[in-house]
Amino acid sequence: MVRELIAILRGVAPHEAVAIAEELILSGITKIEVPLNSPKAYESIENIANRFSGEAIIGAGTVVRKNEVASVCNAGGKMIVSPNVNVDVIRETKKLKMRSYPGGFTATECFGAIDSGSDGIKLFPAFLMGVDGFKALRAVLPPSLSTYAVGGVEPSNFADWLASGVTGFGIGNYLYKVGDTVSSVGKKAKKIVSAYDDASNEIT
Repeated sequence: MVRELIAILRGVAPHEAVAIAEELILSGITKIEVPLNSPKAYESIENIANRFSGEAIIGAGTVVRKNEVASVCNAGGKMIVSPNVNVDVIRETKKLKMRSYPGGFTATECFGAIDSGSDGIKLFPAFLMGVDGFKALRAVLPPSLSTYAVGGVEPSNFADWLASGVTGFGIGNYLYKVGDTVSSVGKKAKKIVSAYDDASNEIT
């Protein structure tokens, strides 16, 4: 089962990245994002990609410049997530055959990303848009477009978001904060996966 969950490991350090990634993968989360404003982010991406490239999709978040895309690719990353819609970043991402998930909030931003070749949209910050706001936006977006709610999303509202038509979620602080132990991240990951599975079953 492929779960549309992206783990956002903001602040993770290279020495712990592989162990945390292993816990996530064992729990059922196979999309892992290391934001570039984390310490030695490229090293963490490379460490995780070298160990789990065949088991998970590893990439970078908070990618806002075109030149950063190539650096992520060289580290073994396969996915680029951004907080904004930067046409140059999207096009460079697709040129390098990586997955592109820019951050969009309005129809203008979303269609700008789509026209530039993005694979999906990171709905950010989702808590400001809300489920009702997304329903209105979803109505005009291409049905096949992948959408990930990020920011203020947690297991208690998974079902509402999935029912509104969102594809999946990017989970940050609820899953990992600087200082968390590997075991604590594993426990939270299992809770998130269980809630996601339950919510998915509710709407099918």
